[in-house]
Amino acid sequence: MGTTIISPTFLSAYLLLLCLVCCLKEGYGLERRATAESHHLEHSHTIQVTSLLPSSICSPATKVLECICDARLPLSELNKKSSLRVVHKHGPCSQLHRQDKANIPTDAEILRQDEARVKSIHLKLARSSGSSNFDQIDATNLPAKDGSVVGSGNYVVTVGLGTPKKDLTLIFDTGSDITWTQCQPCAGSCYQQLDPVFAPSQSSTYSNISCNSTTCNSLTSATGIKPRCSSACVYGIQYGDMSFSIGFFAKETLTLTSSDVFKDFLFGCGQNNQGLFRGAAGLIGLGRDKLSLPSQTALKYKGVFSYCLPSSASSTGFLSFGDTGASKSVKFITLSTVSQRSAFYGIDITGISVGGQKLSIAASVFTAGGAIIDSGTVITRLPPTAYAALSSEFKKQMSQYPMAPALKLLDTCYNFTKYSSVNVPKISFFFSGGVEVPIAAEGIFFVRSISQVCLAFARNNNDTDIGIFGNTQQKTLQVVYDVAGGRLGFATGGCT
Repeated sequence: MGTTIISPTFLSAYLLLLCLVCCLKEGYGLERRATAESHHLEHSHTIQVTSLLPSSICSPATKVLECICDARLPLSELNKKSSLRVVHKHGPCSQLHRQDKANIPTDAEILRQDEARVKSIHLKLARSSGSSNFDQIDATNLPAKDGSVVGSGNYVVTVGLGTPKKDLTLIFDTGSDITWTQCQPCAGSCYQQLDPVFAPSQSSTYSNISCNSTTCNSLTSATGIKPRCSSACVYGIQYGDMSFSIGFFAKETLTLTSSDVFKDFLFGCGQNNQGLFRGAAGLIGLGRDKLSLPSQTALKYKGVFSYCLPSSASSTGFLSFGDTGASKSVKFITLSTVSQRSAFYGIDITGISVGGQKLSIAASVFTAGGAIIDSGTVITRLPPTAYAALSSEFKKQMSQYPMAPALKLLDTCYNFTKYSSVNVPKISFFFSGGVEVPIAAEGIFFVRSISQVCLAFARNNNDTDIGIFGNTQQKTLQVVYDVAGGRLGFATGGCT
């Protein structure tokens, strides 16, 4: 058999071709890695770990003009609105925080209170009739059981009530309808609040609502409790853990800004108030019932209000009433009706993405229970099937970081003590009409400490429980409620 002779020219050409193939493979590999890295950076937040910790210094948002006098702060570019400064009641921008530091709730308490609020919402929506234990109680036989705070991640604004007006710090709540404040002489009891308790006797414009009026009868739809009579109309509102406010249903002059004053505003003048709202004087109801503030001011504001919740407890946001002046960046979805008796703002969630990856969740998972948006719920609640998909994908994309023990209902937690910065996958929610709403970096985590940073989402008990888009995920979004138009708008960067 003859020996095959390979010419030097062929060998050189072969080796050159082999080298080119290897170089091309390496080049393609580098290109793929570069593309993957580019995709990762595009769909992730780079977060400085120290920024996760709370600050003790108030840093007002740039969109809000600071006013030391009365905390009613107009937006510089939206002067046609009535705008109030929003602060977290437990943050350094709040007078409640500065004067009551000893009673700031722990993270465990916040989550426990949030769970109580969620349970009360689920119960309210599940209730087939408007009856309650209060139906068997009159104004001379009031319940004495203390409750604990329902919802601790609350935001407050300052408004004026009465003539002459008295400034009151009130929690604003889209999940409630009636506005109420504690009133002297506190015939039952009053909890401790920062502002002086409102004194009806010192206002020239205060008057009680009569028992037999249609106005008194309208309370049932707003509170779920039939009004009682004790020389005047008596309201009662009970929250999920037996916290309550009971008192006279009345009308008074409400001052939002110096130019926006509303006579005969209907509100609850609480004579027996227990277990509620540490330091705040009461609550502003922003729900959909006819007794809510948006409904009572609809002639002027056309049923429109908006807010931006600050990025952290050490910053500020706003609550505005009136013409949205909505920019093109605001994306609107249609409000849905949760039930015929509910004043909650229903929304249709259709999907979730993590790190640019749309999760494989059947549409029926979100429609089984429906969903609402709520300013008073801290942690967003999802159907178990949707939460499992979210948590699984988030863990997959965060696999380079060590996990930490669960914090109460939050079971996806991380230990960032060895890192100066972390890359966190972006999360977006999708709503009816294909509207995508990106969650800000500040809206992804609930932080107990650097060693326990938890994904700020939780599962409901079952897929038929209503989902709740909570206030952590709403941070820095401008949320526009066009109640009359039946729509809800979102825009990113709303506070800056």
